[in-house]
Amino acid sequence: MPDAPSPDLSPFDAVVIGAGAAGLFCAGQAGQLGVKVLLVDHAEKVAEKIRISGGGRCNFTNRDLDPRAPHKHFLGDNPHFCRSALARYTPADFLALVQKHGIPFHEKHKGQLFGDESSDDFIRMLLAECEAGGVTHWQPCSVSAIAHDGEGYTLQTSRGAVRTRAVVIATGGLSIPKIGATDFGHRIAQQFGLRVVAPRPALVPLTFDGAAWAPFAQLAGLALPVRIETGTKKERVAFDEDLLFTHRGLSGPAVLQISSYWKEGTPLRIDLAPGQDLAGELLAAKARGSRKLIANELAQWVPSRLADAWVQQDAAWQRPVNEASDKALQQLAARLSAWELVPTGSEGYRKAEVTAGGVDTRELSSQTLEATKQPRLYFIGEVVDVTGWLGGYNFQWAWASGHACAQALAASLVSRENAP
Repeated sequence: MPDAPSPDLSPFDAVVIGAGAAGLFCAGQAGQLGVKVLLVDHAEKVAEKIRISGGGRCNFTNRDLDPRAPHKHFLGDNPHFCRSALARYTPADFLALVQKHGIPFHEKHKGQLFGDESSDDFIRMLLAECEAGGVTHWQPCSVSAIAHDGEGYTLQTSRGAVRTRAVVIATGGLSIPKIGATDFGHRIAQQFGLRVVAPRPALVPLTFDGAAWAPFAQLAGLALPVRIETGTKKERVAFDEDLLFTHRGLSGPAVLQISSYWKEGTPLRIDLAPGQDLAGELLAAKARGSRKLIANELAQWVPSRLADAWVQQDAAWQRPVNEASDKALQQLAARLSAWELVPTGSEGYRKAEVTAGGVDTRELSSQTLEATKQPRLYFIGEVVDVTGWLGGYNFQWAWASGHACAQALAASLVSRENAP
């Protein structure tokens, strides 16, 4: 690593703080456009969140993203804010980069793209892009203070003071503190007078009261397809995904998706047998004279472990189908098709895949990601109040916001004569 320069002799046009997805990509793109970039990160290892993503294979984008209607896949106080960046750097653009580097990939359901081998392939790709852009990379290197004097910024770092014309905050949110997540980006925004939308865990498992959950804790590890929803009227949101029972509550793609929209104290509604007319099926079985236990009959449409646990809630369901009343069968079907329950909370930032909230988008330019009242201070990626669905959308926001910022840095800092 090079020695830290004196503030007066700094060779850097811009300092990017945070070597995660957004920071690495922005630094590499800006460097290749002629910006002299210093990339710093306080963590020991680079891009740990990329490394653990997608089960270690990195769900790097999603083909189904529609930049013309970003509110379909993103949330925040202003979901339309991300439209500009996403329209200018699409999943196809990033996929072309992946193919250029020869990284094998495959598509799973609902447009999700994963690497075939390891997330490390993508980290190496991003580092190679930084190298191609002549990016100087200091890691580990912490930043203790940032000051602006009207002409530029002075950063106090663990490797000395650095003078620069622009600063990019790409430090992410609060999710997964064990790999280095902090509130640094939010604090810098507030230091310079920018509003921050209260952060909260998102894409996170939900938990329930221990005593009330006890009958279902025995189902830990059980997964099944469901339809899950929360909210009412215009705010109603629903997903068709897989649900996973845990010892403390619910997880799986269905719950991770709905958690971003769930509000404390409000119920979830879950159809445990979507597309099935359970009442009709059970009544038809009774009409045929079925002597099977209700749980055994029910196991045709839901997992047998769930059927066995479910019927324990009511003695009227613990008998052969032909001995049950029509009302009991109808009530059982109704409960399974519209299970309503209120989470007591979530597993928090330690298990949240992303952080919702962050730097208020009303404080930023949607074209450049620059703070509107603080020149050449930029915020990109998860630190901004833009949160995507599960399935590669948050990575695409990292790439798109990083690209928009890199373009803006080049336009602002690189003279035409010096441009490559």
